[in-house]
Amino acid sequence: MTTSTKQTEITVDQRVPLVRIIREFDAPPAKVFRAHTDPGLFVQWNGPRGTQMSYDHFDCRTGGSYRYLIASGGFDAWFHGSFHEVRPAELIVQTFTFEGQPDSVALEKLGFEDLGNGRTRLTATSLVDSFEDRDAFVASGMEQGVREGYERLDELLAQ
Repeated sequence: MTTSTKQTEITVDQRVPLVRIIREFDAPPAKVFRAHTDPGLFVQWNGPRGTQMSYDHFDCRTGGSYRYLIASGGFDAWFHGSFHEVRPAELIVQTFTFEGQPDSVALEKLGFEDLGNGRTRLTATSLVDSFEDRDAFVASGMEQGVREGYERLDELLAQ
C-alpha cells in the first residue's frame, strides 16, 4: 500500500514489517536536521495539529535518549527511545516505543538527502517485530500525525 498526500509518500512494505516515509522540504539538510534534533524546535512541529508536545528529556546524540509526551483533549501518549547513531545533516538511527505498548519497539532510520537549491529529501523507515505491530502502528492514526506534523514542519522551516 502506498498513499501520497501533498508531498508525503507513505509506503507499507509487503515483504517485511516496515513503513517508509519520503518527504521533500524547501530547506537545506542542516535546517531540517536541526528541527529534528533541537528539542525546542521538535516540540513545535511533531505530531498532528491540535496536540501539545512536551519532553521529559531529549538528548539527540549518538548514545543519547529521549522521552516525550503528546497530549490532546485529555489523552496523553508517552514515547521513548535511544539514539544509536546521529550524524549532523545526514542520519539519525533510533528506537521508538509507545509506552502504551512497551513490547513493540521500532527501529527507525532517518536519512537527510541534499537535493541542491536549498532542498532536502527526508527518507524515514520504521521496522517493527511483526506485521501485526506494523499494521497496528499504521491503524493508530500515524498517517495523519505524519502528514500534519510535516505540514507544521514546513511552516517552521519557512520562518
